[in-house]
Amino acid sequence: MRTRGVLLAVLSSALLLPVAAPASAAPPSGTEPRYDYATAVREQVWVQTPVDSDGDGERDRVAVRIIRPSGVDHKIPVIFQASPYYAGLNDVPNHDDVDRDGSDSRRAAAPGTNRAETITFSGYLDNYFVPRGYAVVFADSLGTGGSDGCPTSGGRNETLGMKAVVDWLNGRAKAWDAAGAPISAGWSSGKTGMIGVSYNGTLPNAVASTGVEGLETIVPIAAISSWYDYYRANGGVVAPGGFQGEDLDVLARAVLTRAHPGVCAAAMDAIEAAQDRVTGDYSKYWAERDYTRDADKVKASVLLVHGLHDMNVRTGQAGQWWDRLARNNVPRKIWLHQGAHADPFSIRRAEWLDTLHAWLDHWLYGIDNDIMSKPMADVEVAPNVWKTAKSWPIPSARTSAWYVAPAGELSPVAGRSRRASFTDDPARTAENLAANPEAADAGRLAFQTAPLTAETRLSGTPEITVRADLDGKSPYLTALLVDYGTADRYAGRRAVPGQDCVGPGIPEDPGCFNRSEYVTAPTPYEVVTRGWADVRNRHGRNVTEAIAPGQTYTVKWDLQTTDHVFALGHRIGLVIISTDRDHTLRYPAGTEVGVRLGVSRIDLPLARS
Repeated sequence: MRTRGVLLAVLSSALLLPVAAPASAAPPSGTEPRYDYATAVREQVWVQTPVDSDGDGERDRVAVRIIRPSGVDHKIPVIFQASPYYAGLNDVPNHDDVDRDGSDSRRAAAPGTNRAETITFSGYLDNYFVPRGYAVVFADSLGTGGSDGCPTSGGRNETLGMKAVVDWLNGRAKAWDAAGAPISAGWSSGKTGMIGVSYNGTLPNAVASTGVEGLETIVPIAAISSWYDYYRANGGVVAPGGFQGEDLDVLARAVLTRAHPGVCAAAMDAIEAAQDRVTGDYSKYWAERDYTRDADKVKASVLLVHGLHDMNVRTGQAGQWWDRLARNNVPRKIWLHQGAHADPFSIRRAEWLDTLHAWLDHWLYGIDNDIMSKPMADVEVAPNVWKTAKSWPIPSARTSAWYVAPAGELSPVAGRSRRASFTDDPARTAENLAANPEAADAGRLAFQTAPLTAETRLSGTPEITVRADLDGKSPYLTALLVDYGTADRYAGRRAVPGQDCVGPGIPEDPGCFNRSEYVTAPTPYEVVTRGWADVRNRHGRNVTEAIAPGQTYTVKWDLQTTDHVFALGHRIGLVIISTDRDHTLRYPAGTEVGVRLGVSRIDLPLARS
C-alpha cells in the first residue's frame, strides 16, 4: 500500500515496560520506567484556538488526547504529536493537468493516483515515555478528526491551532472536557517537545517558527520546512515522490475528516485557486507556508532526522531548515540515514531510542547528561555504516566548480563557450536518460569526471549554473547528479517497500536495499540527487517571464541536499535534461535545449573521505 504525499503511517509494536515504584522526580542520570502504563490517566479535552478558519463565528477547537502517569507528585513535561491523519483519509483524485497541451490551462481535479491509507499512529511514544514520567499528547490538526476548523495544508491557522495546545499546557489557553466543563493542565510543567514524521513532523517546524514559550524542543522527522518546495521548485510545478497531480488542495481535501466537512467547501476552493498551477510562482500564499522565513524566531532546540533517499519530502527540506537554524545558533543535532521516508525507529531502533530518550530528558527534564557534548551529526554513509561529525555539512567539505566540457567531460577547468543541444522527450524517465553516459543520446547531455583517485564524499547542497536557450513548449531544466561505478557497493542494502532488487550480487529478498536508479549494464549508476528550474523564473521564483526562442539565459538553482560517498574509481556524473517525467509537468515533446559548454558548471561540496 502507498501513502498520500506527506502521509506516513508508522506501525510499531507496543514496548511494554516493567513497573516500579513511583519517584518524585527524574533521577540525575536519566528517567527510568517507574510508572505503571496500565494505570495511566487517559483523558480528552478540546482546546480553544485564536482562529475561526471555518467561518462559523466561533473560535476553532482542537481535539486533544492525553495519556499521563498516575501517582506522580510533581509536574511533568509533555511529548506532543499533532497530526491530520488520526481519522484517516478521504479518497480524493489528483489534478489531471500533468500532461500539458501547451496552453497552461488549469483543469479541475480528475481521477489520479489514489493513496488513501488506513492510519495507525506510532505506539512507541506513549508506551516508552509514559512509564518514564512523561505525558504524551496527541491532537487532531484543524479540520480533521474531532477538531473544528478547516485544513489548509500548512496554512497559518494550522500553525496557530497546534500552538494553542502548547499555550494550554502552559496555562495560556482555555479548554473543556467532554462534559463541557473548563479544564486546565495543572499537572503539566509546561515544558513541551513536539515530534512526528512527515506532516506530523512538519507541524513541529511550524509551531517552533512562532517562538512560542514552553516549546523547549522539536524532533522533525522527514518534515517539510517550506510547502512551496514540496509542490514547486524554482517556479516550476513539481510533484512529491512521483505522485503526479497532487497539490495543496488535494491534500487538504484528503485530510478534511471533521464532522460536517461541507462548511469547508469555500476554503477548499480558495486553496485550489490560490496555489496557482499555471505559473508556479512563489507568492504571499506560499510565503505563509514557508517556515524558513521565521527561523530566527525558533527558541526550541531541534533534533532533525531525514532519509537521504526520501523523494517524498525531499532532502532539500531538511537542508534549508538546518542552514537557517545554524545561522541563528539554534541548539541542534542531525541524523541522516540511508532510508527513504521513514522513522528511525524502524531503521536503527536501539540507538534511536537511546538518543531520543537522552535528548528529551535533557531538554524537558533538565537532566545534565552528555547528549549535547556528543557530535552534532550522525550520518549513515553506507548501509549500516554510521559516521559522526562535529557539524554538518562535514567541516572538511570544500566547494569546487566542475564545468561541462566537450566529449562528455566534467572538468575542474572552465573552457571556451560552445553550444551542445538535446531534444526533450517527456515519455522517458530521468533514470532512463541517466543510463549509458558514454552513448550518444538525443534526449540529454551527459558529463563525467575522470575516475576518482580516492573515495570522495559529497556533503551539503550542490548548486548548478547553466547558460542555455530553449525552443519549444517545455520551460524546465533538470539536473541529475549521478554516481557511475560498479554494482558491488549496493549489495546488502535494506529493501524499500514496493520496489524490487536488481543487479548482480544483490539478492531478491527483504535484506536488500534498492532504488529504481540502480542498473547493471553497461555502467551501473545511481542518481544521487537532482534539482529543477523553470527558465521563465530565471530572475526569481516569484517572477514569470517569457522565453524567447534562441535567446541564451543564465539559470542558477540548487539540487537537493545530500550526503553521499563516491567510491574509489567511480565517476561523478552530471546529466542535464528538461522534463523529469516522475516529478515535473510534461509539455509536448520536441523542445530543443542548447547548453553552453565551458561556462555552465555545477558547484559541489566535496571532501576526501
